[in-house]
Amino acid sequence: MELDAVDLRILAELQQDGGLTNVELARRVHLSPSPCLVRVKALEAAGVIERYVALANAKSLGLGLNVFINISLKEQSKSALAEFEQRIAEHDEVMECYLMTGESDYLIRVVVSDMAALERFILEQLTPIPGIEKIRSSFALKQVRYKTALPLPGR
Repeated sequence: MELDAVDLRILAELQQDGGLTNVELARRVHLSPSPCLVRVKALEAAGVIERYVALANAKSLGLGLNVFINISLKEQSKSALAEFEQRIAEHDEVMECYLMTGESDYLIRVVVSDMAALERFILEQLTPIPGIEKIRSSFALKQVRYKTALPLPGR
């Protein structure tokens, strides 16, 4: 799907506030409501807009510890990678998981309440996953920047 300037304005507005009503969105992008809704539905159908979510504040939910964990596997076979990915996806504490190049195989970001919860996660959830060779953790001291809006072309 080729995006024009109006599509990009719609995406910019929805990335800032996915809860906008169609009427308010149409007003902000200078369209009438019907054509605006048609464009939003087209963006959804094309997969440009995947879903709408509410972003919760981790600290207000008692999840004050943000930890980045590098994980190295004993082997990097297709089946070992698939097994790890399937198992790591079962844990709500894991917010992100990336297959990496470099010194470790995976980088995960975990959010937990405190050190005791992190210890439980590592000992009871992470280390029992077959094939893990090495686990290295780094703690985020301060979140300098966090965003969910993707950069849009021409903006």
